Amino acid sequence: MKYYSTNGQAPAASLREAVVKGLAGDKGLYMPERIGRLPESFIREMKNLSFREIACRVADAFFGDDVEADTLKEIVYDTLAFDTPLVEVTGRIYSLELFHGPTLAFKDVGARFMARLLAYFIRKEGQADVNVLVATSGDTGSAVANGFLGVPGIHVYVLYPKGKVSRIQEAQFTTLGQNITALEIDGTFDDCQALVKSAFMDRELNAHMNLTSANSINVARFLPQSFYYFYAYAQLDRLGLAGETVFSVPSGNFGNITAGLFARAMGLPVKRFVAANNRNRLFLDYLETARYSPRPSVATIANAMDVGDPSNFARILDLYEGSHPAIADTVSGYSYDDEEIGETINRVYKETGYLLDPHGACGYRALETSLAGKETGIFLETAHPAKFLETVQNITGEEVEIPVKLQQFMLGTKQSVELPKGFEAFKAYLLEK
Repeated sequence: MKYYSTNGQAPAASLREAVVKGLAGDKGLYMPERIGRLPESFIREMKNLSFREIACRVADAFFGDDVEADTLKEIVYDTLAFDTPLVEVTGRIYSLELFHGPTLAFKDVGARFMARLLAYFIRKEGQADVNVLVATSGDTGSAVANGFLGVPGIHVYVLYPKGKVSRIQEAQFTTLGQNITALEIDGTFDDCQALVKSAFMDRELNAHMNLTSANSINVARFLPQSFYYFYAYAQLDRLGLAGETVFSVPSGNFGNITAGLFARAMGLPVKRFVAANNRNRLFLDYLETARYSPRPSVATIANAMDVGDPSNFARILDLYEGSHPAIADTVSGYSYDDEEIGETINRVYKETGYLLDPHGACGYRALETSLAGKETGIFLETAHPAKFLETVQNITGEEVEIPVKLQQFMLGTKQSVELPKGFEAFKAYLLEK
């Protein structure tokens, strides 16, 4: 399959080229030339299939033309070495728990898949010294770093905003060493993301080193996230509740909700989506005004969604051919401030015993607000609440047990390189490598 740029000026690329380049030469994001629609018989049969079996079928629709069937199955099965269970919170609202992977965040799925696919292409092409750049507002860095840890021929540079990720999140990518380098940027996530994009556009830097990105701008990162939408629907179908399914997605850089929209385009019978924002309400503003207006991000307790210029919005526009009415007909938006997020975490915990993380709290609250008729809502619980330990404990007044996986990260020694937010300093650092 070929991949085209959302900006329409770059040549079409193969899957290998799209994965290795990350960003198209015209600064656009790669899109698959077609989205294969899965047969209704498969949708009906999913309730009898495992997560891995479902994911293999979905992966084949995107990657089957470019990766041998046995290899693709191996990549999928190795990626999904953990479950993403659907858990009832109330009678009409279910949590899709995406925090059972190695770094306890939803990005484990996309990061692990991309690491394995990129390693496959490196082996096949005989490449070496591929450098992965990834900007993180929290969980992306840890998922990517751990997904690529120890992979021969690949070095990962994680750019993160100084003082704007939780202590546990930071420990998950600053304590690894080996082929992982943490770059502590004196700025915001948007500054980190801008540095990554600028690096891809710099001819001197690209002549010096082989660069790719592991953010959701990379097709190998965001497309596999569609796997768990199909699996969530299958789990709901087993309960006989999949008639009118609504997904509520905590939204930052919009890779997650874009993957859900792709799943719907492939035939998953989702009635509608909800984009749940914190105070960074770019999508809600777009829905209300039909204008996309990027702005500096605002710091919140749901820090992974502190994004002022979400990259994947370009893919949503492309998918719906720029039609605001079509997008607004499929996706609604909600925005919550820190006080509302905290109130939701505390109330739901006291009433149901279910502990939300700040991002999942946005998704849950949006379903509380919007569910109607016979709809059943699924919100994406994108990270374990212990990753936001101080925040959640201060809100609930209860001690949160830290999973063993997180405790192990916290025992390590922080290793990071501090850099200003200007591109020249970042470029000079990379050129020295």
